Amino acid sequence: SFTMNMYLFVYDLMQFCGHSWIFTNMIIRFMTFGKDSLADTFYSIGLVMRVCQLLSVLEILHILTGIDKSRLLPRFLQITERIIVLFVVINSQEEVQGKYVVCVLFFLWNLLDVVRYTYNMLARMGIYYLPLTWLNFSLCIPLYPLSVLAKAFAICVSLPYFESFGTYSIKLPLPFAFSIYFPYVLKMYLLVLFTGMCFIIQDLFSERKAHLGSGNIKNKRS
Repeated sequence: SFTMNMYLFVYDLMQFCGHSWIFTNMIIRFMTFGKDSLADTFYSIGLVMRVCQLLSVLEILHILTGIDKSRLLPRFLQITERIIVLFVVINSQEEVQGKYVVCVLFFLWNLLDVVRYTYNMLARMGIYYLPLTWLNFSLCIPLYPLSVLAKAFAICVSLPYFESFGTYSIKLPLPFAFSIYFPYVLKMYLLVLFTGMCFIIQDLFSERKAHLGSGNIKNKRS
């Protein structure tokens, strides 16, 4: 309906503004302060980044309610990956926030999202530009695996801090005698991360083929 389409357009516009602000801020700060700007990336843009990622949870609801025809599992995996790494790994360990990998990760996320939300906004209005369509369905194929590697590196960097501080590790008293050592949970999650990456890459290739085909743009949303 027109109302739902307008709602999705406003949502995409909000996400575009947020990610564009982050992306522009990162570039300006790097051009102004050089390498020194990388260490405090999280402190300068972390709040807006967290807001944008929390808003992205709405995309799962959009798919569940049927107003967005995207596939649920690939989008769910991508969103939960970011939520876990951003809120559980980076946000909880101040020592990790100053690492260069956080800047690399934010750069990859926002580059992908600026392109994706720009494409989505125009698609809501029935506007399709060949260069933008090609970029939207092609850029994610090399950049998504790079972002997964950055996520995995951020998790590995955080492990010593989770081990020394005991963050999220739980030891229940008797009679339960049960404990959860959170670094082990993160190590197991690395396996899930790379397994999910293989599935999502296959989905990205199928999406690209469906929308670009042999070079023709799919001018009608499925």
